[in-house]
Amino acid sequence: MTIHEAIRKLPGSIRYRFKQWLRPDVMRIDSSAEHSLPPGMIAFRCNVCSAHCAVSLDALSRETGKCPACHTQMRCRSLVRLLSMRLFGESLDIADFPSRAQGLMGIGMSDVGRYAEVLPTKMHYINTFFHKEPRLDIQHPESEHLGAYDFVISSDVMEHVPPPVSSAFKNLHALLKVGGVLILTVPFTLNHETEEHFPDLYDYEVVDRNGRQVLINRTVDGHIQEYTDLIFHGGPGRTLEMRVFSESGLLRELEHAGFGDITVHREPYCDTGIYWKEPWSVPITAQRLT
Repeated sequence: MTIHEAIRKLPGSIRYRFKQWLRPDVMRIDSSAEHSLPPGMIAFRCNVCSAHCAVSLDALSRETGKCPACHTQMRCRSLVRLLSMRLFGESLDIADFPSRAQGLMGIGMSDVGRYAEVLPTKMHYINTFFHKEPRLDIQHPESEHLGAYDFVISSDVMEHVPPPVSSAFKNLHALLKVGGVLILTVPFTLNHETEEHFPDLYDYEVVDRNGRQVLINRTVDGHIQEYTDLIFHGGPGRTLEMRVFSESGLLRELEHAGFGDITVHREPYCDTGIYWKEPWSVPITAQRLT
């Protein structure tokens, strides 16, 4: 008998505590049994795969507190929750999205994780990429995308878009139908201004120089600039960090692009394992009103 088979034969309460001892931060629990959670832990249902889980509040952060069944982190669960709230007026698991969802059109921008695989089973959703098919360059979207979508999910993408980022926000607005919603995350600070790393970027390339990545830029008036100490984020495609948004700068970009009903979401929603410890880099929703 293996250890996993032995654990399955234990009574529910003992099995739970044994698993807790093995993995105290995040674990899947039996929804049919009542559990007395220790202080500092919450039970939640993953809105991506519907698994019942328990998590330590200390283990929750933007990219952690992953569902042990589908490995969806808190940021992605928050995207699904906000999408459900804005489309249907209530927080639903993807599996419970109503039948009317089949008539909705949505697009993702390099979405990662299980939700990008599950959403197409409930609605017309396409995940696009900068570096491969199906492609979307948010600085130069094809006309077929304009005014086509009930929702756009842009999660940790806009910090990588080459300047001017204002045109990219205007194109996000242009992708949506009137009444369509944007579900947005980017890392941001509480500083007053957004920090552009390469404000004069025009004609550039990133080259390897003796094992070090260097950005070489020719400005619009022909000057050559070189930047070292580049920051790359994980993931495929163009992942060079172009800027660090400030919250106020980010909200100004959304307003100038024409968005309304802009909301910054810092609230905890423990039923889906969402608890923001810090007030920065939280999700934002906005709507195309006209």
